[in-house]
Amino acid sequence: MKYVFLLLTLCSLRLSAQDKTVQGLRSESSRTISKNTSDTSKRAWKTGGTFNLNVNQGALSNWAAGGDKFSLSLTSLLNLYAHYKQGRHSWDNSLDLAYGMVNTTSLGQRKSDDRIDFVSKYGYELDNKKWYLSTLLNFRSQFAKGYAYPTDSTKVLTSNVMSPAYIVLSLGMDYKPVEGFSLFLSPITARWVIVQNDSLAAVGAFGVDSGKNVKMEVGAYASVNWSKNLTPTTSYKTRLELFSNYRHDPFNIDIFWTNIVAVKVTKLINMNLSVDLIYDNDVKTVKADGTAGGATAQIKELLGVGFVYKF
Repeated sequence: MKYVFLLLTLCSLRLSAQDKTVQGLRSESSRTISKNTSDTSKRAWKTGGTFNLNVNQGALSNWAAGGDKFSLSLTSLLNLYAHYKQGRHSWDNSLDLAYGMVNTTSLGQRKSDDRIDFVSKYGYELDNKKWYLSTLLNFRSQFAKGYAYPTDSTKVLTSNVMSPAYIVLSLGMDYKPVEGFSLFLSPITARWVIVQNDSLAAVGAFGVDSGKNVKMEVGAYASVNWSKNLTPTTSYKTRLELFSNYRHDPFNIDIFWTNIVAVKVTKLINMNLSVDLIYDNDVKTVKADGTAGGATAQIKELLGVGFVYKF
């Protein structure tokens, strides 16, 4: 009888322990998971980039129709971006690096593209949720010397590294009604034009005073950025910048406009068309005799098919 009583007691204790375990598990499962406000695992940063490399080559031998015996062109473009969005704060950064060369037997080696372009824009979202109080920084220059060719046999130095370089610092309002579009407006903007090359500075290139390397301008600034996928394989990206110098001919507006259309052929092959337009009254053309001419619109168009890598 004692053994029976002892066995019943042990079974009762075991059942009681199991009941407490089940209750504990139920309590844990019903507990609400609270989010740690300091947890930043939700990605506030969006980063990436694209690298394009276009190569074209041609060769002729005893070709009756004529032409260069050999030609080779190489164009590369690297685009990097880092965008931050957390609460009311946004910070957009982009860097474009481009360089291209053309080499032919008749004309030799010439530059076809050369660009350093960095833009950083911080914005604080207002109650409207489409308008941001923003500040913008832009730096634009190039990698190597640039020449104008009045004739096939002569060349004139027109630009160099940091000659020119443009630095824009602006405070204004940024309008973002939809993803991929922004309109930045600023009534107060400082722009520095830098010409480090002394020979270019001596002739007042790019609007600097003769013999000076830096010129500061104050004016109004506007910038439009728009990117859109036109089709599943075709994308379009444009950026337009306008600047009016308050202290010198404010109605003569400087224009910088760049456009890129990219068509995806395969995962690693793209066709790219880029068209850039620049107008700056302080940038003069070069005549056939090598002397400076008047200001005019500068247009650059590049079409190529090549390798693309996105990351």
